[in-house]
Amino acid sequence: MAQRYVRVQNPKGQIYYGLLQLSLKVQVLDAPPWLEGQPTDLVLEPDSYQILAPCAPSKIVAVGKNYAEHAAEMGTNVPSEPLLFLKPPTSIIASLEEIYYPPQSQRVDYEGELALVLGEVTFDCTPEEAQTKIWGYTIANDVTARDLQKRDNQWTRAKGFDSFCPLGPWIVRELSPGARIQTFLNEQAEPVQSATIDQMVFPPDFLVSYISQVMTLLPGDVVLTGTPLGVGPIHSGDRIRVEIEGIGRLENTVKTR
Repeated sequence: MAQRYVRVQNPKGQIYYGLLQLSLKVQVLDAPPWLEGQPTDLVLEPDSYQILAPCAPSKIVAVGKNYAEHAAEMGTNVPSEPLLFLKPPTSIIASLEEIYYPPQSQRVDYEGELALVLGEVTFDCTPEEAQTKIWGYTIANDVTARDLQKRDNQWTRAKGFDSFCPLGPWIVRELSPGARIQTFLNEQAEPVQSATIDQMVFPPDFLVSYISQVMTLLPGDVVLTGTPLGVGPIHSGDRIRVEIEGIGRLENTVKTR
C-alpha cells in the first residue's frame, strides 16, 4: 500500500501532518511533507485524533469540462483550452464531514474528481517541469449548485459555498495513469460516475503548466482536474462516496443548512 500522508487534529486542537500507518496510528511529521517534514518521536493512537482535509491550501484552482463526455452532458463542446475557476479554501471539508445544502439552491450536484497537491512554488513552468511540481494526489468532490451556476453565468457562488469542497482523506505520492475514478450515491451498487483519469482532455502536467502561466501556485495548493460523465443531484440525507484506485475513498453525507 502507498504511504498515506494525513493532516490530523488532537482533542486539544493541535494540528499535525503525519504518516498513517496500517495500525491507524499516525507518525507525526515536524512540517508538511512537501516542505520536507521529517518523522518525529510523537505517535498518535487511533482514538486520539480526527482526520482533517489533508492540506490547507491558499487557493483551490479547478478545471471545468475536462472530460469530453461530461462536456457533452452539459450541452457544450470541449473547451479549446482549460476552463479555470476558483473555489475558496473555506469550502473545504474532510472526509466524513457533512455537505450543507444551501437554502439559495434547488439543485445541488456531486462531481467526483482527482485533486493534485502542489509541492513547490510554481510559476510559468512547462508541462515537463510541472510533473516535478505535483507533490501528490488526493480525492475531491466539486459540489455545485447547478441552478445558481446557470443563473449567474459565472461560477463563484455556485461552487463556493462552505462545505462544497470535500477533500481527502489523505495524499499519496504516486498514481497510475489508468487509475479509475468512481462516484457512488447511497446504497447503489453501480457507480453513477466511472472513468479513468487518462481520459482527461488536458492531463495533470498540462493543467499545472497552464495555470502557472496565469497565477503562482504555492506549496499545498490544490488543483481539481475536472469531473467525468454522470453528474447528478444530491438531497439532504444522501451519502456520496468518491473512490480512486490507488488512493482510497472520500465519503460525505448531505444535510440541510
